[in-house]
Amino acid sequence: MLYNLFLSLSNELTALNVFRYITFRIILASLTSMFLWFIFGQKFIGVIKAFQMRQYIREEGPASHQKKAGTPTMGGILVLGAAFVSCLLWADLSSKVVWLMWIVTFAYALIGFQDDYLKARRKRNQGLSGRQKLTAQVIIGLLAGIYLYLTPGFSPTLTFPGLKSLVINLGPFYALFASLVLVSTSSAVNLTDGLDGLAIGPLIMAAGTYMVFAYCAGNSVIANYLQIPGVPGASELAVVLASLIGAGLGFLWFNSFPADIFLGDVGSLSLGGALGLAALIVKQELVLILVGGLFVIEALSVIFQVAFFKTFGGRRLFRMAPLHHHFELKGWPEPKVIIRFWIIAIILGLAGLSTLKLR
Repeated sequence: MLYNLFLSLSNELTALNVFRYITFRIILASLTSMFLWFIFGQKFIGVIKAFQMRQYIREEGPASHQKKAGTPTMGGILVLGAAFVSCLLWADLSSKVVWLMWIVTFAYALIGFQDDYLKARRKRNQGLSGRQKLTAQVIIGLLAGIYLYLTPGFSPTLTFPGLKSLVINLGPFYALFASLVLVSTSSAVNLTDGLDGLAIGPLIMAAGTYMVFAYCAGNSVIANYLQIPGVPGASELAVVLASLIGAGLGFLWFNSFPADIFLGDVGSLSLGGALGLAALIVKQELVLILVGGLFVIEALSVIFQVAFFKTFGGRRLFRMAPLHHHFELKGWPEPKVIIRFWIIAIILGLAGLSTLKLR
């Protein structure tokens, strides 16, 4: 909105040409969404309390978590709201990439919202069934994948970092692959969101990594130099991710231990879906396994725990899954688990950025 306005006035006032630079708008987008949280965060928490949207803790979870019961949840609503307003101000609203990101993100948010709402109204940790959530996630993923496949100029191929000659054309099966990426990422982030600040910290780091990827992919000169797939218009994706990063930082101010508000499924599912879609758009899908490695580990810990339990007659591989609960039960204080997982996420993000030179 402001970007388009300032762009139209730039011929009369040359100082406004600064808004043509993606890097400048990235900074504005992140700061705007962050300060929206600082301005409205406490009021939003009050509204959530008034509507009694509170967290219910499963009885089989760690005993130390019972004190978290009653904490306001659904903080993802303001995370997305602040980021969306920021994008309306600073993103190029004529960009199809911007609207695709928000449509898919809000679609996943609706799934999470319904799940959170049902839990709050039933006053127990029972929202949508696993089958209902998975079905909705798959459908949205398929629709997003079909749209990408049918987009002129979009390449339905899979590339491998370090193996530039290896390119697999998935053809119409790309829609299935896209759905797999979106479902896996949104679910993995959802599973990770079990401690104060545990999910949003790594999400910020992963979004920052893909913000760099988006900027490089959208710049033909840089893309050619790095020998990565160039994606026209992808630079605007960097503005969207910057707005989510800023909103995430603002949320973390209130979500840091001990949390005043939780992200909720409305936040974890939508932000996970946004991260997965960003990887698809910039053609760095496989790098997401590395960049989002912490989410992958958390999801695998649940899969391995269930498989081990069924295979060996009730024996457990971990003391509790997801993995962060295992370390809690080993005696690690919650803040120690969180910070150490953040450190791992930072290392994985840097490792992901290093793949830009592995061509």
